[in-house]
Amino acid sequence: MISSVKLTPSSFTSSDILTRKCSVPKPKFQSLPTIQNVHQSSNTFFSSQKPLYISSIESFSLVTKTQKRAPSTTECRAYEADRSRPLEINIELPDEQARFEAAQRFKISLYFATWWALNVVFNIYNKKVLNAFPYPWLTSTLSLAAGSLMMLISWATRIADAPKTDLDFWKTLFPVAVAHTIGHVAATVSMSKVAVSFTHIIKSSEPAFSVLVSRFLLGELFPVPVYMSLVPIIGGCALAAVTELNFNMIGFMGAMISNLAFVFRNIFSKKGMKGKSVSGMNYYACLSMLSLLILTPFAIAVEGPKMWAAGWSQALSQIGPNFVWWVAAQSIFYHLYNQVSYMSLDQISPLTFSVGNTMKRVSVIVSSIIIFHTPVQPVNALGAAIAILGTFIYSQAKQ
Repeated sequence: MISSVKLTPSSFTSSDILTRKCSVPKPKFQSLPTIQNVHQSSNTFFSSQKPLYISSIESFSLVTKTQKRAPSTTECRAYEADRSRPLEINIELPDEQARFEAAQRFKISLYFATWWALNVVFNIYNKKVLNAFPYPWLTSTLSLAAGSLMMLISWATRIADAPKTDLDFWKTLFPVAVAHTIGHVAATVSMSKVAVSFTHIIKSSEPAFSVLVSRFLLGELFPVPVYMSLVPIIGGCALAAVTELNFNMIGFMGAMISNLAFVFRNIFSKKGMKGKSVSGMNYYACLSMLSLLILTPFAIAVEGPKMWAAGWSQALSQIGPNFVWWVAAQSIFYHLYNQVSYMSLDQISPLTFSVGNTMKRVSVIVSSIIIFHTPVQPVNALGAAIAILGTFIYSQAKQ
């Protein structure tokens, strides 16, 4: 007896596998042959009217005209239609995709929150140290030294994997480290002379320096919206500068030099680090160590141990043991916030990073004004808001 086999998609189970051997006629290009669903046991013989779904065929081949037709059998394995069998296919379900995207959003949010919080804490302790101990060159050196020591301990104890570097890596890193050292010291000098909020308002003009340097030194062209976004950045910074109650030229120039240095640091980093397989955390650790070697002799030459000893004794007499904690905190938090920012670059796009950097400045400016009770005029606040808005527009237009 022959019954029709219904070949339609279905789910299967591993149970009730019917294995039978049947004679296969010469295959023709037409509808599939029908197979009787017969199950025979030792005592009974019955025919099922349920359709069978074929799962595998063995010893099946086409016979050509030149070949002799030899008796052969083909083994077919099939499952009854009313059975269910889970498919062993790796299918990504919508709810799993949604959970993955939610986890990614949470991870990015955690990066941003940590980055901003560490940056705010660093700026607060850094300003406290500089108010009591006005030696920015030593303060900058201690920040780099603390980070370098932390990473060396992490590598020695296998908390973090040490990077695999060669001489070419350090050669390409050297100009990046020089620019990073200049930018770091200049920003610290600026904060030793003016309010933290004013330094960060001026540093928000960094995109303007980036566009100008890229255009006139590298010949890079930008869309018109990018050039237009520089108007509110420059105008807002200028308005904030002329209305700053405690304006200081050294503080202003320090922030401007820091902007220029960090622009060159980014340019050197992009050009020299292509193809280098070093993580963001280890990259910044190597950068800190090389910057420390560059900065130390200059710090000794500019300020010197005698000035440091006198200033340290005076700060301890005025502040007490808490001053030591301030120095340690500003040094540790400086490395941590920079390390998190470099680590975040491995997880997010440059556009997202630019937006996050803009919002970071907002959090630092607002928190420093509240904590240090910095007097702010309405016009000064307006200039800061315009500059920050221009920075945000720039980050959008550049994409």
